[in-house]
Amino acid sequence: MSAMNGPYFIETLARNGDVLHRHRIDTLPIRLGRGYDNDFILDDAYAAPCHAIIEADDAGQLVMRDLGTVNGVIHRGKRSASVAVGGDTVIRLGHTNLRVRGADFPVPAEQLDRTLHAWEGAMPGVAGMLMICVFSLFTMWLSDTQSFQLIRYLQALAYGVAAGLVWSGAWAVANRLFGRHARLGRHLFIFGCGVMSLTLYKVVSSSMAYAFSLDALTRYGSHMAILIVAGVVAFHLGTVKPYQRRRLVTVGLALAMLGSGLTLISNEQRRGRLADDLYMTALLPPAMRVSPDHSVDEFMDKVGGLKAGLDQERTSKVKDDAVDED
Repeated sequence: MSAMNGPYFIETLARNGDVLHRHRIDTLPIRLGRGYDNDFILDDAYAAPCHAIIEADDAGQLVMRDLGTVNGVIHRGKRSASVAVGGDTVIRLGHTNLRVRGADFPVPAEQLDRTLHAWEGAMPGVAGMLMICVFSLFTMWLSDTQSFQLIRYLQALAYGVAAGLVWSGAWAVANRLFGRHARLGRHLFIFGCGVMSLTLYKVVSSSMAYAFSLDALTRYGSHMAILIVAGVVAFHLGTVKPYQRRRLVTVGLALAMLGSGLTLISNEQRRGRLADDLYMTALLPPAMRVSPDHSVDEFMDKVGGLKAGLDQERTSKVKDDAVDED
């Protein structure tokens, strides 16, 4: 780890890694704490009046030392008496995350947009609201078995919009707390994409299952729904913490596998089978059938085969009971 050259810049970081503030200090040592006689003042009730000091060791490397405080100097989740400070070293003092960089710290020439700042504002929010409205009206239309009444569709629309706003608003609050911006529009867009994905899968899977007799698409459809929900949560978390997307994708996959496993166990305990339903639940117009229908004779032949097996089993059981009585 090479030594830094002054002047030095102490950066206060948000929990998602964004820089909140930068403070320039020209010379060493640098004293940090809550007191006003420090070189860098920590506006943090969990920091001591004189919390830490940054100075150069014998090799010229910057080192941050704890000044005997209660909460200490935390690096990578562990408390240390002293920490070697590099340009990418993140240290927590109290509840404040800090990073120290010298004026010679290399900055990449290319500009990265890890937080997708180009996809901000009203456009993603409007797109998300439109998808939520389409989902609400389409779901109501599929389940409506009564004569048309406008009030029912308006209620479904209101409930869908309210659910989208509550869900996305909660994520926006978390984004504001753990990041720098709420990004409500992007969270609305993620939620809208999620509900549209669920709708699209239900329509396509039901049509394919009915047309080609692929009943597994409907009998195990809950697992795809769990995977889509896990993906939505992963995208929400990736918006809150854009620098940890790989870890969040891994967490989403783990949650999806856990949810699917619990669903299989629950089905086995309640119904005695792993599938969600015993039979295919998708009933569509006969014109959509692609697989050939089975004749009544084929059905009766299968019933006859089942009857013969049951008769043989019953006869064998009667003989075994008679032997036991003798």
